Amino acid sequence: MLFFAAILAVSCIHSGQPAASARQQTQAAGDEARLAEALSGKTAGPPQDCVSERDLGGHQFYGRSAILFTASASAVLYVNRPGAGCPDLGPGRALRLRITGARLCRGDVVAVIDPVTGVELGACSLGRFTPYR
Repeated sequence: MLFFAAILAVSCIHSGQPAASARQQTQAAGDEARLAEALSGKTAGPPQDCVSERDLGGHQFYGRSAILFTASASAVLYVNRPGAGCPDLGPGRALRLRITGARLCRGDVVAVIDPVTGVELGACSLGRFTPYR
């Protein structure tokens, strides 16, 4: 009897993990669809290692794997996909850019913060910037 209870407990625990994975996959697909909609009508250019800080306006998150930077004075959008993702990104969060020069580059670290309190929640290393025109 104890043996069957242990099997039942393990199967319940095991069956919960695929559901969470499926939920994450559904969320990721929705995030990618929203990003595709934001980029609709634009064409990707070759990825760049750096962008000028003065060219950047705001930013939006599309899940934990894509950051869309808007250009301040043009219609160019830059998509950045941090190589390891950015698990602390989410609703109600913002980025604090740590720019050491006049450019934001691949490998630079950005802090994920709570915009109300300013508390740093995590950090991400940026990937390459893909411009969309």
